[in-house]
Amino acid sequence: MSARIIPVQPFDYVVFGATGDLTRRKLIPALYHRFADGQFDERSRIIGVSRSALSDADFQKFARDAVTEFVDKVDQHKDVIARFISCFSYIANDVTDKDGWADLEKALRADPEIERAFYLAVAPSLFGPICDYLDNKGYWRRDARVVVEKPLGHDLESSMEINDAISEVFAEDQVYRIDHYLGKETVQNLLALRFGNILFEPIWDAAHIDHVQITVAEDVGAGTRGYYDDSGALRDMVQNHMMQLLCLVAMEPPASDDANALRDEKLKVLRSLKPITGDNVSKCTVRGQYKGGAVNGGSVTSYQDELPEDKKGSKTETFVAIKAEVENWRWSGVPFYLRTGKRLPSRVSEIVIQFRAIPHSIFDHAEGAPKPNKLVLRLQPDEGVKLFLMIKDPGPGGMRLREVPLNLSFAETFSERTPEAYERLLMDVIRGNQTLFMRRDELEAAWRWIDPIRQAWDNASDAPQTYTAGTWGPTASVALIERDGRTWHEGDA
Repeated sequence: MSARIIPVQPFDYVVFGATGDLTRRKLIPALYHRFADGQFDERSRIIGVSRSALSDADFQKFARDAVTEFVDKVDQHKDVIARFISCFSYIANDVTDKDGWADLEKALRADPEIERAFYLAVAPSLFGPICDYLDNKGYWRRDARVVVEKPLGHDLESSMEINDAISEVFAEDQVYRIDHYLGKETVQNLLALRFGNILFEPIWDAAHIDHVQITVAEDVGAGTRGYYDDSGALRDMVQNHMMQLLCLVAMEPPASDDANALRDEKLKVLRSLKPITGDNVSKCTVRGQYKGGAVNGGSVTSYQDELPEDKKGSKTETFVAIKAEVENWRWSGVPFYLRTGKRLPSRVSEIVIQFRAIPHSIFDHAEGAPKPNKLVLRLQPDEGVKLFLMIKDPGPGGMRLREVPLNLSFAETFSERTPEAYERLLMDVIRGNQTLFMRRDELEAAWRWIDPIRQAWDNASDAPQTYTAGTWGPTASVALIERDGRTWHEGDA
């Protein structure tokens, strides 16, 4: 069965930071796939804005090279690429120069039927100035949209400052705070599983679920990214991606699929999180930093060895494990274990819903003790859903129980290519659908929960615990869950 493609209105997509890595690796390939599938055509324009002195032809070559490098060969078609890059034009402009915006004014079309979106693939310090210039120069329209990438600040105060600057120009219903994890098919399938089937929602509570695990593991290191050392795993992954995943698991059923109805319920979860402060920080959190080891058969250096000289001795964490609790009727007593890190054994992101054991077993334990059911949602690399059940092992000789998964692999079930997260999110901006984007109050509620953890770490005299690259983090992260009589889910076990 093939997916139904719903075309969007013609648009002017203005990308600030057009020659950056995000544009090359993610935005252009995503837009190419949407163009190739017929979701938009040559009536739309992609206008790149950057300081580099390039011509339209140079930028079109940049786009062609991005498609060639980051789109699978089987999806590359010369005639489609030629038509796609004809949508591209370029404006050389230092956005801090108030007098350098005339060319952009000429490029934007006044036709109200042409949707207008501004994608700010630039440093957050430029969000406010760009929005201010867009307002002062008359490029703003009430139906225009602005897309902003993380990091939206490094704490609550700085986040509020950035959002205040954006809101001086754009109303909240015009602002799209992008989190690419929310564009993943499996994340959206979590909503479909919960609210599209009667099977799960009646047992989606503390009476039936023992605990929840959310893991976002990367096998790559931080490299020489200056941003990462100023951020760390708590800000880079937990505050946004993992908090959003937790919200989707824990939220109450919204009244509808309206964007604000869904985001209202996510906000309630964030406000229900038990604060982790003071002494609780050492009991409920673990932070680590990788040392040299072996990943995927190759030796790698430590995080400290990757840092420039002026950063040596950094206490930035490359691993975080947290035991979180949602203090409401549905989830009272159910821990949510979060784990993320770099230089772990493999690249995997998944949500594990561990159900409680059956209250009484009628089976002789000598024939195999029943294991509690488990629902595993794999976000990457192989998107899919597995429900682990107990069945009888085939064959004569009595009742032997065996745990097996009901496996929904997207790659095997759906013959067509699964769209990448940015493909959906970029088109949702044009459609004006904010469902998969963070609202300001969500973002600030997340920071209010994260900041005390960060502050306690900063005030502590001890450094992050080290862990060998290629392992699952510090031993303390194992103790965090095992002292509760539980264990981390790894692989298909």
